[in-house]
Amino acid sequence: MIERVSATPAAVELIQKLTAQFGPIIFFQSGGCCEGSGPLCMPANEFKPSPSDVRLGEITGATFYMGDSHFQFSEHTHTILDAVPGSSGSFSIDCGTGLAFITRGRLYNDEELQQLGPVIRHGFN
Repeated sequence: MIERVSATPAAVELIQKLTAQFGPIIFFQSGGCCEGSGPLCMPANEFKPSPSDVRLGEITGATFYMGDSHFQFSEHTHTILDAVPGSSGSFSIDCGTGLAFITRGRLYNDEELQQLGPVIRHGFN
């Protein structure tokens, strides 16, 4: 089965650092305006997924969710989480680390599309 989300070594390292500091964390990417267009990182106990939020997968124990409207746009794209020098939005716990989480994407090829697992919506699976 093909994964819907992966991470670069820099992202994995930052996830491990933030998890050691805050405990379990999650990512949410809504595709909305302002800070919603980048992945938002927060303590897991501060996030309540809506029934339509899509669970893309896990990276180093951190669950990555995507809002339904953004997922509809990027459903055929593999999401790659990265951490780059810079500052993230003020609502994300990576703010102040000197690094910011971003996502990149690449289209799945035809073979990968056939091997994708089912879409897992928080409230319906």
